[in-house]
Amino acid sequence: MSTNVLRTADGWWVVLGERAVPVDTKAVTTAELLADRQAVREAAASAEPGTPVADLVALSPVTTPCRVVAQMVNYRSHARDSGFKGDIPPAFFRKASGSVSGPGDAVVRPAHVKFLDYEIELGLVMGAPLPIGTVVEERDLPSYVAGLVITNDISAREIQLTRTQFYESKSYPTFTPTGPYLSLLEPQDFAHLLDLRLQLSVNGELRQDRTLADMIVRPAQALTLLARFQTLDAGDLLLTGTPGGTALKAPPKAVEKIGALLPPAVKWKAFFRSQAKNPHYLNPGDVITATIATPDGRIDLGEQRTPVANAN
Repeated sequence: MSTNVLRTADGWWVVLGERAVPVDTKAVTTAELLADRQAVREAAASAEPGTPVADLVALSPVTTPCRVVAQMVNYRSHARDSGFKGDIPPAFFRKASGSVSGPGDAVVRPAHVKFLDYEIELGLVMGAPLPIGTVVEERDLPSYVAGLVITNDISAREIQLTRTQFYESKSYPTFTPTGPYLSLLEPQDFAHLLDLRLQLSVNGELRQDRTLADMIVRPAQALTLLARFQTLDAGDLLLTGTPGGTALKAPPKAVEKIGALLPPAVKWKAFFRSQAKNPHYLNPGDVITATIATPDGRIDLGEQRTPVANAN
């Protein structure tokens, strides 16, 4: 069974139902904690009463700075929403680790951003270095991936689309809410990854709901492809794509063909004029709720609940 770890300003905790037991470790970073798994195991076996989880303020269990890498268009449902047909070539992009925030911190919309979108994603937290040229088979995943986290790949769509700029559009501070739990896996847990269900709601309305079975490039293959050009180290984070249901969707084909004939400035002005009627983009006062778990609870990454606010 997986072990859920929580991080607060006071240190690391193992979550045991509704109580949390402190981990006796000097670890400050996620990588240091992963190197001290014995301390985590001892806390998990503790009989002490601990502290109610509800009394703790969770920080991101992934500490920064670290590498934050993300997969693009990696669920079939998202590919359909995005207008893709046929085979989808695997693609990656980087996010600034300064975008990582806690699971209860507000997502802050910059003043110049109007079309703010959500993308629930399963985050893989590396437990060992991934050198260039590594080939990862399914059976090898426990050797490289230590655990899982909920992440939300918040996106400023007008910057992403008009500038073809993924890095900026997804890297503003608070644009990667992470946690609450780092779920440390045992080797046998990896056989249950495809049962994980990703669900995201905004103000109680379910927007995204898919299992990993909808994924196009699964974790072992993704790490193999990434290792062609990118090294990873313990504590680094890989976001594995989002299912369908985001606010942004491709326009109808007829509209897309007409748009292709227009100058870019005119095309994007018309596109975002139509998007202004879409009620699903995030606004100040909205609350995003995200969960990832298997139906049997064997792996349960907790609940991430983030309000949306304007920049001051």
